[in-house]
Amino acid sequence: MGEITIKFEGIHPPDILGLREEKLQLLKTMFPKLRLVARGEELIVIGDNVETAFFASKMEMMLAHYERFGKLTEENILEIMASDNGFVHPSNEESRKSDLLFYGKNGIAIKARSPNQSRMVESLKDHDMLFAIGPAGTGKTYTAVALAVRALKNKEVKRIILTRPAVEAGENLGFLPGDLKDKLDPYLRPLYDALRDMIPPAKLSVYLEDGTIEIAPLAFMRGRTLDNAFAILDEAQNATESQLKMFLTRMGKSARFIITGDITQIDLPRNQLPGLFRAIKLLNNIRGIEFVFLNEKDVVRHELVSRIIEAYDQSPRAKENPTTKENKPKPPRT
Repeated sequence: MGEITIKFEGIHPPDILGLREEKLQLLKTMFPKLRLVARGEELIVIGDNVETAFFASKMEMMLAHYERFGKLTEENILEIMASDNGFVHPSNEESRKSDLLFYGKNGIAIKARSPNQSRMVESLKDHDMLFAIGPAGTGKTYTAVALAVRALKNKEVKRIILTRPAVEAGENLGFLPGDLKDKLDPYLRPLYDALRDMIPPAKLSVYLEDGTIEIAPLAFMRGRTLDNAFAILDEAQNATESQLKMFLTRMGKSARFIITGDITQIDLPRNQLPGLFRAIKLLNNIRGIEFVFLNEKDVVRHELVSRIIEAYDQSPRAKENPTTKENKPKPPRT
């Protein structure tokens, strides 16, 4: 007789065993000689050593499947039991599209959904630093976070750093209620929302607690070196030149950086110029850095958002925007 303990680290047990343990009951039916006992985030397996080891190997495949596709159904369990490698690939056409990045929470397909989002995905294959610039609703932040999560899942990086300048709507953090976390959370909420689509809640909590994923204001980046990390600076149009330079020079070994910004929505005081303007002019010829400009055709929100963006772009003041067609950086020199 043998006994092993299988731990569901960073996984909500009902995702594996079922809300009413219906998947656990299925496993008990398939392994009648084993005693399976669920205790919190653990599954105790008692029985013959050979059969216990076989069950553990299959459970490892089930957990790997859940990690890869974001869900584990009873059908998946049956197929895994009959398979050799444990991976059950979805048969729908969506899973075969090259724009698919990975499967998120509840098996949601996380993928590029517009031409320039696809460009972001392709650009990162050959560049370690990417600027994604475009108006609201074009999915630049969501795509950037998805690329970071994919890199973490594929073990290309050891951690994810998500940061934003804490400057919006003219508010001063010192006058906001609560402790530091309470003051900062409203500014960082879009980053949390994106992560919740992509990572199961229990695992996301573990990542946030152990520092595998860090969400912090831009000021917290000063003096650091980000090695083996995927760092995203969101809302970069609200960073001054010195702040943006500080962030860009945090890049360490085996790191990837994405900088997103919408220079039609600048919240800096009038006497402070966005550092993003100067970065567009200075960095467009540097090898290893790529610029992707998103537009109304990339909007993945309500169709009215595209029309609103187009209306603003056609206004006289749009000519002052350094990302208009005539002002976009020229391709890097080879």
